[in-house]
Amino acid sequence: MLRPLTDAFDPAAYPDLLVGMDNADDAAVWQIDANRALVVTTDFFTPVVDDPYDYGAIAAANSISDVYAMGGIPALALNIAALPPNLPDTILTEIFRGGAEKARNPSTGWWSSVLLIPSTS
Repeated sequence: MLRPLTDAFDPAAYPDLLVGMDNADDAAVWQIDANRALVVTTDFFTPVVDDPYDYGAIAAANSISDVYAMGGIPALALNIAALPPNLPDTILTEIFRGGAEKARNPSTGWWSSVLLIPSTS
């Protein structure tokens, strides 16, 4: 899906970007200093189960596994969702709760959520 954008960014202009859009991979990797790199990923997909809590947990586990796949250690989790405006708040709450509980461990914090709700007008 992002393949058409690969020509928009010149990898040579970003020498600290170790893994970017020029490679089809699980995450982007940015060199912070000589010993550390930041692994960044996000996933956006439709529910694969009917239970909102389970869906949130599965979505979080998928993103966390992408960080591990890149050799990283999860340290921070951000949540993103796009939901119809008429969806009950309880569903969103359960999705985010499932994700937060899946991500909860001594090294990962759940710090932010982004919610996209399409306009009804």
